[in-house]
Amino acid sequence: VQLQASGGGLVQAGGSLRLSCTASGRTASRYVMGWFRQAPGREREFVAGVSWNGRSTDYADSVKGRFTISRDNAKTTVYLQMTSLEPGDTAVYYCVADRVVVTSYPSSWGQGTQVTVSS
Repeated sequence: VQLQASGGGLVQAGGSLRLSCTASGRTASRYVMGWFRQAPGREREFVAGVSWNGRSTDYADSVKGRFTISRDNAKTTVYLQMTSLEPGDTAVYYCVADRVVVTSYPSSWGQGTQVTVSS
């Protein structure tokens, strides 16, 4: 599956952004999808994931209550709504997909999109 992400940008602390990622491929709608991020000087970390049917979601503790992941299988698109953004959320965000789980070592990665939160 191929992934195309968009929606990053510069926002002030406390603001909101929505990331989008569209998957292409014959079985794209059956993939678990999610987001990772990588801040400068840090390792990539799991942010959020959603099951193929959208009924199950998972979040990193650092974003629970602030970020919401959802998907539209008609468009094979996953969204990450980010609210109450903090400078610590500044990172390159990567859309990911896998047939089983995305919390660790997902098989497919999209290009990154930069999110910068100013204080």
